[in-house]
Amino acid sequence: MKGIILIGFMGAGKTTVGKLISEQTGMEHIDFDDKIVEEIGMTIQEYFDLHGEEAFRERETNVLKRYLNHNQVVSTGGGIVMRAENRALLKQMAPVVYLQTKPEVFIPRLKHDHTTVRPLVVSKSPEEIQQVFEPRIPFYEESASLIVETDDRTPEEIVNEILENIK
Repeated sequence: MKGIILIGFMGAGKTTVGKLISEQTGMEHIDFDDKIVEEIGMTIQEYFDLHGEEAFRERETNVLKRYLNHNQVVSTGGGIVMRAENRALLKQMAPVVYLQTKPEVFIPRLKHDHTTVRPLVVSKSPEEIQQVFEPRIPFYEESASLIVETDDRTPEEIVNEILENIK
């Protein structure tokens, strides 16, 4: 099996699902946000504060280029699709799975997730978070070779659907 790339908004479950796929397939799991934090030696929030979103997106593109066509399960950052270059790179990778999640599902997850700081949604209202999310939807859909609805489903059910469709 070739690698699997997971895309979707923050709180969609990319890391959770990625780890489960890794366990079931034996492929290594790579989390882009973790890789970037390792490289920059600071949190993503600190990096955003010092260098801005565009510098972060550039770094994210460099990580994406390094993991093109590797036999790994990759959990990308929620904004990876914002750059046209990244969408083009994702289309070279197969398969790319969009974990489609509604705001009423991911917003409570984001508000209760204290393990990661998410610079684009920290201190934002649900309406403001939705304004970050909505412009990304067509980019997620354009980049995906498979769209998996995640609302009201367990991570195991999501993984099973992904693996059944990717064989």
